[in-house]
Amino acid sequence: MENAIYKRIEDYMLSCMSDTAHDKDHVYRVLYNALAIADTKAKVDKDVLIAACLLHDIGRKEQFEDPELDHAEVGADKAYKYLIGIGTGEEFAAAVKSCILTHRFRKERPPESIEAKILFDADKLDVTGAMGIARTLVYKGGVGEPLYSIDGDGVPTTGEFDKAPSFFREYHFKLKNLYDRFYTDKGREIARSRRAAAEKFYNDLYAEVVETYAMKKSLNIKP
Repeated sequence: MENAIYKRIEDYMLSCMSDTAHDKDHVYRVLYNALAIADTKAKVDKDVLIAACLLHDIGRKEQFEDPELDHAEVGADKAYKYLIGIGTGEEFAAAVKSCILTHRFRKERPPESIEAKILFDADKLDVTGAMGIARTLVYKGGVGEPLYSIDGDGVPTTGEFDKAPSFFREYHFKLKNLYDRFYTDKGREIARSRRAAAEKFYNDLYAEVVETYAMKKSLNIKP
């Protein structure tokens, strides 16, 4: 990709980013992961891939303001219009739009092109391992959700069967189930190398919480 085009797309991305868990550094990590995966594949349009990586989360602000919106849909439309506006051509803009539209976990809308599959994997890699734990905690704190829930007996739940949102619930609902949901061998390989770090963090944190609440019980403290 020509430096001038890259810079224009990057500047537009930077103007759209305001979410701490989905910030510019997340975008750059996705881009670097994607290019590493692309190097293991043949016939990847790296210009499409780079543009899609840079622009994949530009719809986050709209989704945050209106949770009924899907940031992938919003971002895909914004990216298409922007790219058409700077003269990249309809075919290029449409290819980038398709990648962005399918980068979320949606069974009814899986990625189809190799560029879309690489973006999907690169984005999901940033939810694995220690980075995935850190980003989830930042996001949960930002929206005011707790680390864990307490059951009717005053005992911390694992989160596995909770309905109320929390970090523990998110771990069981999403984080621990990521590792076999990759489209590329390289993405799957990187993800699995990070899995133990995430599992250890959750298990250690849960053990510490349970231990602390056991102390409370022994002291007969209420609530």
